[in-house]
Amino acid sequence: MLDSLEPPRVRAKPQGAGRPLLALLLFGASFGYVEAAIVVYLRPLYEPLHQRLYPSYQSDQLFPLLTAEQLEAAGPEPKQCLQVELGREAATLLMLVAAGLAVGRNFHQWFAGFVVAFGVWDIFYYAFLKLLLDWPGSLMDWDLLFLLPVPWAGPVLSPAIVSLSMIWAGALLLRRETSARPIRPSALDWSAIVAGGLIIIVAFCWDFRNLMQGGEPNPFNWPLFGTGEALGLTGFVHSLWKKHNGPGGRSA
Repeated sequence: MLDSLEPPRVRAKPQGAGRPLLALLLFGASFGYVEAAIVVYLRPLYEPLHQRLYPSYQSDQLFPLLTAEQLEAAGPEPKQCLQVELGREAATLLMLVAAGLAVGRNFHQWFAGFVVAFGVWDIFYYAFLKLLLDWPGSLMDWDLLFLLPVPWAGPVLSPAIVSLSMIWAGALLLRRETSARPIRPSALDWSAIVAGGLIIIVAFCWDFRNLMQGGEPNPFNWPLFGTGEALGLTGFVHSLWKKHNGPGGRSA
């Protein structure tokens, strides 16, 4: 009798992707400004040392990098700044991981949130660098991307391509996850995505020995980079295509 008086249970509607994507956009854009502001602070610390060691050095140049021996000879402060910078890079990655965890309820939503936050952060980082320092002058200007575990470097166009790919794939994955139409990459799809990402990292790190020795960057390995980008996108698009064309058609 009492059971019949209970109100009918209403199934909760799936949370849409709009709110998580807006949160990731605001986080990534704000974090991009913070990252650009750090570059503004760091330049005056290293430029005098660069100009003393390389008389032809210009303020908008990043290369050649200061070697470990040069930093050691310059005294404790530049070396300490480098150690702090390495820790800041690790903290940056943890913050992006945390942003994904904040909007994700499962692994796929977390992964989607992470790649969207990463991509938005990187794009706005360059946008704010252009606003604050009028750099880069072009998309083919070289940038030092990361220092962990070795220097990553490449033309600005290359990380921009990766970031736009991450935003597109992550936003689509999150949208499908929150609309109860999830994409489930197979083991083969994940292998292609992970392998593509690793190949891209290798392309960025390809010239690290030369850079660590104070050399100017050699030509970027675009074929290797393009292979990684194509492989990763192929794995994702295949999982999406399989979802659309599996048993039952689009609703599979």
